[in-house]
Amino acid sequence: MPAEDLAALLIRIAQTPAPTFEEEARARLLASLWQEAGHAATIDAAGNVIARLGPPTGRALMLAAHLDTVFSSGTDVTVSTHGNRLVGPGVGDNSASLAIMTAFLRGLDTSRLRRPLWVAANVGEEGLGDLIGAKHLLAQHSSELAAFVAIDGYLGIAVTRAVGVRRYRALFTGPGGHSWGDQAPSALHALGLAITALYSLPLPAHPRTTLNVGLAEGGTSVNSIAGTAELLLDLRSLDAAHLANLDTRARHAVEGAARQAGVSVQLTLVGDRPGGDLRSDEVLMLARRAAQPSGIELRTAASSTDANAAVPHGVPAIALGVYRGGNAHREDEWVQLDSLETGLGMLNRFVEAYQQTPLK
Repeated sequence: MPAEDLAALLIRIAQTPAPTFEEEARARLLASLWQEAGHAATIDAAGNVIARLGPPTGRALMLAAHLDTVFSSGTDVTVSTHGNRLVGPGVGDNSASLAIMTAFLRGLDTSRLRRPLWVAANVGEEGLGDLIGAKHLLAQHSSELAAFVAIDGYLGIAVTRAVGVRRYRALFTGPGGHSWGDQAPSALHALGLAITALYSLPLPAHPRTTLNVGLAEGGTSVNSIAGTAELLLDLRSLDAAHLANLDTRARHAVEGAARQAGVSVQLTLVGDRPGGDLRSDEVLMLARRAAQPSGIELRTAASSTDANAAVPHGVPAIALGVYRGGNAHREDEWVQLDSLETGLGMLNRFVEAYQQTPLK
């Protein structure tokens, strides 16, 4: 595909808003684009777009790129061109991956496929989406898959280890009242105590384990005792036992803060991404083979991606980057235009390598 056509395709996808839980418009666009390319595409019960290509029997290689972005409804998603860059919210993560996968489908001769190839554009990877789309794909089809490849991230990076993630919403509730006329406990006081307690928890340096309060809010006015307040907590670790231990200590810290302040707290698990080894050795070997002609030496990394969803099912998985860019999750995110053809070439070679060397 000519570079200008690939850029136009990316702009069209990026300028179709797709906040997490609101991916319908972009899903319809991708289904239409894939159908125009001559491939039967359907939308499943979770909202994922799927095209099942090649022979009807045998275990399939699944390529999946997530539809959603971190940007809320109403964000101006206009993409602008600055020299060799496209700039705009979500232009890279993950619109660029969707564009490259769609360009791959436009050039694909399915008659040459000797083994099944499934391609998906899935919902719910970002934020509180909790990998709902990828989890659905794996729950429904794991027995039919030889490998699951999340098309996500920058060229030169292959995610081979899944970082486990637990996320909680803590809602503090008290009676509220007037700042002068009442003596009621404050939900915001409890929230402040909880944040202090959480960040006081000791964390191991190895294996890497992190804690983050990403959102905190509450109250109604400066002269009101806050009746409600809430926070969102993100816990991560490379080790399942360390994550479970941190989970227990974090919940105790939040509950202790609520007791100290004299309010109640409701803890709700809003994210649970399984971590661990992605069993990616064979898939990584094929990816390295596909990267070599472009002079790309793949660097392995640990991260939280749609590939995490494969861990409980024992399906070999990897997350593979296909473009160069920067400022992900910012409104001035950018993609290097001439990297798109490089990523497309690598994806073509990866699928061809799989056709020639099936996984054991």
